[in-house]
Amino acid sequence: MGKIRTMITVTRLKIDYHDAVLVDIAFEIRDALALVGQSGSGKSLTLKALLGMLPVAMACELQIAAPFTLSRGETVAFVPQNPFTALSPLTKVRAHFDGLDASAIEGLVGQVGLDPVLLERFPPELSGGQLQRVIIALALSHAPKLLLLDEPTTALDPKTREHIIFLLRRLQKEMGFSMLFVTHDIVSARALCDDVCVIRQGQVVEKGRMQSIMDAPRAAYTKTLIEASFATREFRK
Repeated sequence: MGKIRTMITVTRLKIDYHDAVLVDIAFEIRDALALVGQSGSGKSLTLKALLGMLPVAMACELQIAAPFTLSRGETVAFVPQNPFTALSPLTKVRAHFDGLDASAIEGLVGQVGLDPVLLERFPPELSGGQLQRVIIALALSHAPKLLLLDEPTTALDPKTREHIIFLLRRLQKEMGFSMLFVTHDIVSARALCDDVCVIRQGQVVEKGRMQSIMDAPRAAYTKTLIEASFATREFRK
């Protein structure tokens, strides 16, 4: 039986830069939520706000109802988009797990399906899928309650993408964390998330259960995202 996750409600996230409102949204993370939108929609700013990494020039109003305080590296962990640039190429994989003993490190890499022998290699010696698994292991090393994912499968081939999504679903069930999956690819998000929030120019276009919106999107913008995702997949075939 999987662990019980707690709902995280962002009652308001407003980001201003001088006199311009860049983001003004609200959403709930019940289990796994996909935050979907094209480039410039406000997805990256939302992630940075939740991680406490917005530029100081931006004003941020963040109201959250959750049974814990958001703290990067403690209750909140982050998986970036490109696994090939996320780790120091001159540092062995093992050394990236700073502060953990050998048995804990080997347990983590085993949990994400990697052979501990890879710990003695340098990141450039690993494949994209192996690197992303290492990054996921690093993100989960402090048992976070919320995992933020910034298009973690974009740089991977289709087969590896499927493996990473399956891995994330399994780990979520075992460890009980919630997920916010940020992407422009609503079709890929469907494989991981039960809920979706579609944003455009910093505003919510529509949100709800993933399958319902995939079957009958109300907004023309959402229809465009779905069609573009399917068209890209057909092209890649």
